[in-house]
Parts: sequence; structure tokens; C-alpha cells
Amino acid sequence: MKLIESPPGKRVRVIDIKGGLGLRNRLAAIGIYPGAEVTVVKSPPGPMIVEIAGTRIALGRGMAAKIEVEER
Repeated sequence: MKLIESPPGKRVRVIDIKGGLGLRNRLAAIGIYPGAEVTVVKSPPGPMIVEIAGTRIALGRGMAAKIEVEER
């Protein structure tokens, strides 16, 4: 499932990132990489807000659509 499809309140684990090196590096810098656990705070419409290690981060819908996750 894609991160963008996850409902608010759901805890998921990142499986893969379907993007280029620039996207992977940008996400890794904010703590989103394969194996990381993420909590969905807000889903679209609008930007997706996720929480990683106590920090809330806004992701664009296009970026969230490229992150493969599994439910925890």
C-alpha cells in the first residue's frame, strides 16, 4: 500500500521508496527510509502530515504516493 492511502492514526513501516536518488536522499534526511516507522497524523486533501520520532512533517501528495508501506 502507498503512504498516501493510509488513514489518520495508523502506524506503518516504510518498505520501499519508488523514486530517484534525490527523493530518497531528501526523505532519508528527515527520517523516512526503508524500515522506519511512521504514524499518519493527517491524510489528503492537502498535504499529508506524518510523525517520525516525535517530529511532525508535512509531505506533498506526490511524494507520499511514492512511499510503499505496510501496516504495523
